Amino acid sequence: MYPRRNRQEKLTPGECVRGAALSVLYLFVFPFAMAWVQRTTGEELPVAEANVVYYLISVMLVFLLFWRFLKRNFELLLDRLPENLFALLVGLAGAELFRALVTILPCPVENPNVYNYREQFLLSPGATTVILVVLMPIVEEMIFRGFLFGTVRRCSRGLAYVLSAGLFALYSVWQFVFSYGAVDLRYLLLAGRYLPMALALSWCYDAGSSVWTAVLLHMAVNGLALLRAVGG
Repeated sequence: MYPRRNRQEKLTPGECVRGAALSVLYLFVFPFAMAWVQRTTGEELPVAEANVVYYLISVMLVFLLFWRFLKRNFELLLDRLPENLFALLVGLAGAELFRALVTILPCPVENPNVYNYREQFLLSPGATTVILVVLMPIVEEMIFRGFLFGTVRRCSRGLAYVLSAGLFALYSVWQFVFSYGAVDLRYLLLAGRYLPMALALSWCYDAGSSVWTAVLLHMAVNGLALLRAVGG
């Protein structure tokens, strides 16, 4: 149905500029804007519902800014379905296996995400599930894999892995450094617990060649993390 492609689709120069702009908005502007909204509304706007609005806006921007890129990648997913399915399954197995190994290692601080997921799910199960399993993976895979990995890979595949996986792992925990009334750099050590997932997502995109494969893997890993948090 679709012409066969042998490599990942590259972002156009215009898409690279839009990717950089979206990254700044998503990583730096939107979180502070939502924190300000939460402070000004007090208890009137629950955290999960407020975050749904934040992620819906982000997903809308992803589709508006990268519609052609996402369409090309969907066609690539269908064109190379066996390869993408293999990358998805191997990536999921690797992410879960190495996550289990990494969590055995001692860490001076607990991961607040485990308690946050459980608390938010108990208060707003629908909103929390939609955020973690649907909206968040779409936005973050477009930024960290579609834009960052895809752009850096043109120069160096190794550097693409280091930057996309390393920055994703740090992004997952950096806010905890400043969240408890004092700067606590020990929370940066938690980034090691997100490296298996980050590396699996980057490998999945690199091997499967479609950003949608990484999105599906991200959805699966987040879904399992939510189940563990709620069940625990």
